[in-house]
Amino acid sequence: MEPKSASRNKAIILAHYLPQFHPIPENNDWWGNGFTEWTNVKKAKPLFRGHKQPVIPGELGYYDLRNTETRERQAELARSHGITGFAYWHYWFGNGRRLLQKPFDEVLECGRPDFPFCLAWANESWTGTWHGLKDKILVEQQYPGEKDYINHFNHVLKAFRDDRYIKIENKPLFIVYLPHLMPDALAFTRLWNKLAKQNGFDGMYFIGIHYAGWDHEKDGFDLKSVHPLPQYVSMFEQDRSRKWKRRIFNRLTGKLKYTYHFHDLIKSYDLSWLDQKDCMPSLLANWDNTPRTSQRGWVVQGSTPELFGQHCKQILEYVVNQQNNPHNIIFIKSWNEWAEGNYLEPDNRWGNGFLNAILESLRELNIETTLLIENDESVGK
Repeated sequence: MEPKSASRNKAIILAHYLPQFHPIPENNDWWGNGFTEWTNVKKAKPLFRGHKQPVIPGELGYYDLRNTETRERQAELARSHGITGFAYWHYWFGNGRRLLQKPFDEVLECGRPDFPFCLAWANESWTGTWHGLKDKILVEQQYPGEKDYINHFNHVLKAFRDDRYIKIENKPLFIVYLPHLMPDALAFTRLWNKLAKQNGFDGMYFIGIHYAGWDHEKDGFDLKSVHPLPQYVSMFEQDRSRKWKRRIFNRLTGKLKYTYHFHDLIKSYDLSWLDQKDCMPSLLANWDNTPRTSQRGWVVQGSTPELFGQHCKQILEYVVNQQNNPHNIIFIKSWNEWAEGNYLEPDNRWGNGFLNAILESLRELNIETTLLIENDESVGK
């Protein structure tokens, strides 16, 4: 799906999408039969006064992503609330090894939902860190070399050719989670650009995600982004002039070390650094990964649809005027990371509140997402 040229009143909003919500043999072996992210979500407990755990899903329930109707309802909710498309997390560990591929494979095979998408390569090893097994490597991310890069490209080529796949100037949009882990990122991007052109595209459009200073152009990337929590916390910690609401727990007791308040985080968010670093922004609706990590987690308290709406307007107003993000792209982290407390999907506390906040922000600022513009002309044909 080819977005039209961006203008001051248009934006592309992509929500990261986790395909973890179905059982796989590997998770059965590591964590017990039938394990999915819902396992962690259901067993979560409050760790301090006022801690809102466990979270409970709303209208979609404890779904299984092998269900076509569930995936279609997710797309309907996203589309009707201004989300342009899903960025499906994609796991390629080298030598053809994949995990959690079934939901996206089914989306590709059945042609449903008719909703734009792209792929985001989660290129890191799976470890037991979040479960207290810090040194245990479950699946190692490997980079065997050029042949594997070619095989990887050929594997995703079917997705690139799909009419629903998001392309920028006839270039498939492909996100790499941690480019600095690649032994030679430039070799990878050069090769994939070459292969894309050989297959009828005008190259690839690469976005890399990074937490520190990184010259994305040197590695052949078009844009870069930063996932929100490290980005926020870094600014949060550096600003010593404010009396932040930070709760400190005793490290020796194994209790939570930090919690943050969502209001303080968005208030401290200085967007001017994005121009300086040629970086696109991400939106964070909420965060609490204690269902995965228990006392080792990070908690952002006090997130509400109203505060998230303020954050949306802050980001949207900036992006439509940003010079170094020519297509007005914004990430939302995430659509459905329930065990991180990081989701837009309806829950039993706020309902559709966070989704409504996005739509209301777009309407108030008179900004249309690419999907809403194309919907009358091309989507669903």
